[in-house]
Amino acid sequence: MVKTIDSTMASYSPKRMRFHDESSVSHNSASSITCAESSLTTDMAIMVQTKKIMDGVNTKIQTIKNIDQPMTTLKSYIVEVISKMDQIDKDNRRKATIGIFGQSGHGKSSLINAILGEEDLLPPGSLGACTAVVTQVEANLDDSNYTAEIELYSKEEWDKMLQVLFRVLSDDSEDRDDEMFESAKEKITAVYGEDADKKKIEELKKDKKFAEISNFLSDSEKIISKRERSDFANEVACFIQYSVASPGGWYWPLVKSVKIKIPNCDELLKHIVLLDLPGIGDCNKTREDLWKSKLRECSSVWIVSDINRAITDKDPWGILKHCIQDLGPGGECKNISFICTKTDDINPGAYMRGSRLTKDEIGNKDQTAVCILHRNKTTKESIKKKIESLNPGTKKLMEKISTEVFTVSSKAFFKQNSNLEPTETEIPKLQEVLKSINRRINQEMARGYVSDAKGVLSLIQIFSPNTNEEMVETKAKVHDKLANNLKNALTELDRQFEKMYEDLDMCLSEGVQNSVRLCVATAQKELIAPDNIDNRGFHKTLKALCKNKGHYWSKNWCMILDLNECLATHMQESIYEEFNQIFPVNGKTEKSLQKHLDNVSIIQSDNTYCRSSMLYHIQNFIKTRENKLKVLLGRKVINRKKDIYSSIATTIQEKMGTGYERAAKIKGKDTLKKMQNILSGTIKSLKDDMFNDAKTEFLEKFNKLKLEIKNDFESEMKRSMEPFHLHTGKTTLLDVSREIEEIELVAK
Repeated sequence: MVKTIDSTMASYSPKRMRFHDESSVSHNSASSITCAESSLTTDMAIMVQTKKIMDGVNTKIQTIKNIDQPMTTLKSYIVEVISKMDQIDKDNRRKATIGIFGQSGHGKSSLINAILGEEDLLPPGSLGACTAVVTQVEANLDDSNYTAEIELYSKEEWDKMLQVLFRVLSDDSEDRDDEMFESAKEKITAVYGEDADKKKIEELKKDKKFAEISNFLSDSEKIISKRERSDFANEVACFIQYSVASPGGWYWPLVKSVKIKIPNCDELLKHIVLLDLPGIGDCNKTREDLWKSKLRECSSVWIVSDINRAITDKDPWGILKHCIQDLGPGGECKNISFICTKTDDINPGAYMRGSRLTKDEIGNKDQTAVCILHRNKTTKESIKKKIESLNPGTKKLMEKISTEVFTVSSKAFFKQNSNLEPTETEIPKLQEVLKSINRRINQEMARGYVSDAKGVLSLIQIFSPNTNEEMVETKAKVHDKLANNLKNALTELDRQFEKMYEDLDMCLSEGVQNSVRLCVATAQKELIAPDNIDNRGFHKTLKALCKNKGHYWSKNWCMILDLNECLATHMQESIYEEFNQIFPVNGKTEKSLQKHLDNVSIIQSDNTYCRSSMLYHIQNFIKTRENKLKVLLGRKVINRKKDIYSSIATTIQEKMGTGYERAAKIKGKDTLKKMQNILSGTIKSLKDDMFNDAKTEFLEKFNKLKLEIKNDFESEMKRSMEPFHLHTGKTTLLDVSREIEEIELVAK
């Protein structure tokens, strides 16, 4: 008789681990913060002690000799699993990415300095000063140095970029893009010095500086590591800053990305990356692709703006409108925070007159502080109202994303005799946001590690010296039962995927019909020939858009145009509800793929069969392997869904390519009208095939995800089941019952 694994074997279930639950921690009192910090310490201690136990087990396993081939294979498998567990701290996929938007001069550098508690860490203007360099800040977990890892373009890549830049500079026609012209000039003079933009590229190549730069680019990465903060800041400055007054010797145009690692900030940044995402305003496809991919990694976004301009400035709202597709359905963003900086920059008298704040309302309180806090309150209310009044399309995309507003003063946070209390600067609130994320990830890691450890110990215990012939026979039967359950699980997965596929197919078909019917009118109204655009300069913008394969945005975000996304709108609207049911950004739904993954299992509940310690350990091992696999598959689902969603606009861009190229070449009289006609004509001629191809590509990518998930689940589960099938009973491993008890005590 086959003994079936019973998911309710309470008689053999050890006591549950008791971790501190992050959700129960209030962030509004000193006692709760102390409790949370204790939780962080406890979780780390659990991991350290569990690792110590597993190191001892690993040593014992590796010393086992004189075992048969099946046990040798199992021994290697166990050593491999323990080794992978020890890599958990280095798993960058667990890091949360916070994207930071905002123009240079709005206080991003000072904000990060204040949050990290180091006043002069990043010089003002170092974030966003270089209009296109992606910069990330994270904790240095290796040593006590300030470190920068700078990724450079190769010599060949830079040579190609120079060709493009000089081609832009050589354009003296009336319809040239002035912003792109200034950008090209800025880059060349930043690297090669004043008047370098006035030379021809052949002349520049003869310059001594050109040879120096070529030699400099022989290394793809430059590492700067300094013990002293000031030494580090001085050396890294030329890669992340630029001074128009002193051209030459600034290397930011040569930089793809910069990773800055800060020591002694584990509590804030151990599991977090702060990612500065400047506006592109650039003619470089490589930077643009990097920017897009980084944007889609963000689980949170901070939109930073000067409080004096937070409502009226177009920047934050332009950023939000342009990026929301890549943050929500096309990304993994769960939270958007509007951070208004420089709250201490206020003229109390002028503010009182403008806001009609009376002296009676101030009373005996500090006048400046009252004005600051009053403006903070009204600004928060105004931003929340503006979010509510966003256009229906943007507002709908934000429904699944939580929003917060912070009003901060980095200067007042550091000032000894400030008008504001530290808490009133709201820097501690942002610090607590980071600490909370770190605590949550620490909890997940500790729970995951302990679960993995208990699973491995269960596997070892299954093959302990207490094994008899009857148990060997039972293991073989259990293997057969699990193999059958696996077939059923894969069939169920396939059934769920098929239903999701059919639902998406139906929505996409509707989207294709709507797109074919409306795309020309929508594109003309929204982008090709909008009513609210000054035609005197619009031809330059439209030409820049065509040169950049359908999208254009200025450095200061005041104009953001994307014809590919515009054409994708009707298909995206048609799939929006269904897509967000299958791939929700926050939580799970009844239709969500993650929920179906969580429900599938090769462990079946059956109370009619006898219970035994061995079956408990088999169940525990299989369950831990399943859970670990589901976490990895969940990560894959998130990554693939970004690719699936963006495939609509990507397919459209590819199909429109010839039209963009033709329009970009137009010069002379009636340039704007001719470009508009080419773009509209291209859309008309391609629309049927283009949108059907976009649908096909979308569904093919979804189907590919299905196959990958099924294959991964099948191969990992088969590998986990294999030891039960191979065991002969002639040789055994260890009795680790004592180690199991020790881990139960550690995690109690």
